[in-house]
Amino acid sequence: MIRIIGLVLVAVGVTLLIFGYNATNSVSEQIVEGFTGHFTNQTMWYVIGGIAAVVGGVALSFWGGRRATT
Repeated sequence: MIRIIGLVLVAVGVTLLIFGYNATNSVSEQIVEGFTGHFTNQTMWYVIGGIAAVVGGVALSFWGGRRATT
């Protein structure tokens, strides 16, 4: 079950990264970056959230659900 949650997190993370990438290419985002030198907070949260979800999902998929044998 934990591995399934990990795979869902990876899928959500990839989706957020795609939204973030598309947002960075929008006309309004390019204008904001041109004046301020950085992207808007919303775009940055898409990217940061996507990276965190992918990393967490990969960690859960690989190491989640393993039972320690003694």
